[in-house]
Amino acid sequence: MNAWPPVEYTAIRELHGPLIVVGGVEGVGYDEVAEIRLPGGERRHGVVLEVDRDLAVVQVLEGTDGMSRSGGGVAFTGAPMRIPVGEQWLGRAANGRGEPIDGGPPITGERSAAVAGAPMNPVHREPPADPVVTGVSAIDALTTLVRGQKLPVFAVAGLPHLELAGQIASQADTAGHRFSVVFAGLGLTHADAAYVRTTLAGRARAGELVMLVNLADDPVIERILTPRIALTIAEDLAFSGGREVLVVMTDMTSYAEALREVSAARGEMPARRAYPGYLYSDLASLYERCGRLRDHPGSVTVLPVLTMPAGDITHPVPDLTGYITEGQIVLSADAQGRGLYPPVEPLASLSRLMRHGAGPGRTRADHLPVAAQLTAALARAAQGRELAELVGAAGLTDADRRHLGFADAVERELLGQRPDERRELDDTLERAWRALLVLADADLTMLPAALVAEHRQRAGDGPAACAP
Repeated sequence: MNAWPPVEYTAIRELHGPLIVVGGVEGVGYDEVAEIRLPGGERRHGVVLEVDRDLAVVQVLEGTDGMSRSGGGVAFTGAPMRIPVGEQWLGRAANGRGEPIDGGPPITGERSAAVAGAPMNPVHREPPADPVVTGVSAIDALTTLVRGQKLPVFAVAGLPHLELAGQIASQADTAGHRFSVVFAGLGLTHADAAYVRTTLAGRARAGELVMLVNLADDPVIERILTPRIALTIAEDLAFSGGREVLVVMTDMTSYAEALREVSAARGEMPARRAYPGYLYSDLASLYERCGRLRDHPGSVTVLPVLTMPAGDITHPVPDLTGYITEGQIVLSADAQGRGLYPPVEPLASLSRLMRHGAGPGRTRADHLPVAAQLTAALARAAQGRELAELVGAAGLTDADRRHLGFADAVERELLGQRPDERRELDDTLERAWRALLVLADADLTMLPAALVAEHRQRAGDGPAACAP
C-alpha cells in the first residue's frame, strides 16, 4: 500500500454493505487506493469504485463491520493499488489481499505492478502453443491444455472439483521449461484451505508455487481482489522471469457472487439472475490476461474452476465463461456415480486449441488421431447405450457390443485414476491404445492401418476381424 497522505476526509455520508460514500472530495480518481481510519485507530484499506462530483464510492477490502459515519476519516493515495512482484513470491502463501499467512516476513521487492493489470496488445500476442502436461489422463489425452490457453473446469457442487484442481496444480509441468503455479482459492472453507495447503506442500517446498487463499468468512471485497493479485504475480513471473506459469482459480462462481453482492450494494440495475450487466466484461478482464507475448519468454495459462448452480450450464457464470474461454472440461455426476475419478465427461469436454499443443513435435505423432478415434468411438458407444435401453441388449449388433466393451475399457484403462497418481503422457497414450484395441480394425477408421497393426503386434494380438 502507498504511504499515508496528509489530506483526510471525515465526511462519510453513507455505509452500504462493503461500501462507503465519502463527501467533499477533490481530485480523486477511479481505482485509487484509499486508507480508512476508524475512531479506535484501526486502519483499513479500500479502492475507489466511482466518483460523482464531490462524492467518492469506496469499497472497503476488510469490510465495514464495526464502522460508523462519525469519528473516522478517509485519505486517498493518488494512485491505483500496486503490489511488489518478483520471484520472492515463490514458495509463499498469502491471504486474498496478498498478506503472508505462512509465518514468513512481509513480501517486498524492488519492482511493483498495478493489480488492475493492462490488456495484452493483440498485435504483440502470440497464439498459444505447446502442451502443459497435467498428469491427468482424461485431460492430457482428450482435452490437452496448451500454454497460453484459458480452459475452464465446469462442475456441480458435490463433485471433486477442488481435488482435481489441487491435483493439476501439484503435478502439472512443461518439460524443459521453468514452470510455476499460482493457485488462487476463492471462498474456500477452512477445511478446503487446509486440504489445498497440504496437497500443494511439495510444490511450495520446491519453490514453484504461489498460493493466495480467500476464505468463505473473509470480506467479500477481498474475493474480487484475489484473482487480480494472482494474475499480476503470474504476469511478472512469466514475462519478466521467463517462466511458464499456470494460474488455477477456484471457485469462480464464488467470485461472481461477490461481484453481484457489491453491485447490489451500489444499487445498480441487475441483469440475468441479478448479476451485474458487466459480468461478461469483468470475467473477460481476468481470463484475457493469459497468453504469450512476442519477443517475451514465458506464458500465462489460466485454468478457472467453477460450479454450476443446480448443474445448469446455461447459468450466467458458466455461460459467459464459455464465450470467453477456449473449451471446457466438464465433470459429470453420472461418471462419479460409476465410481470414476476424475469424473470427466469426455463427450461434453473439449479443448479448442488442442491442435496447437499436441501432435508431431509437441507430444506424439499419434496423439491427435488417437484422441479423434477415442471421441468418435465413445460417441458410438453412447448411441449403443441409448439403443440398448430401447430394444434391450439382445437387439444390439456385434459392433454395438464391441463399442460398449470399448467404453468400459476407456474408463478402466484411461479415465480412472487415483487423486495422487501422476501419469506421464506416454503412459496415457499407451493406455488409450489398450482401450482402442478392444475394437475391430474396421472400427478404427480414423487411425492408419499400419499404426493399428503395429500396436496390435506390440500387444501380442492378431488382426481383429470385423464381425458380420
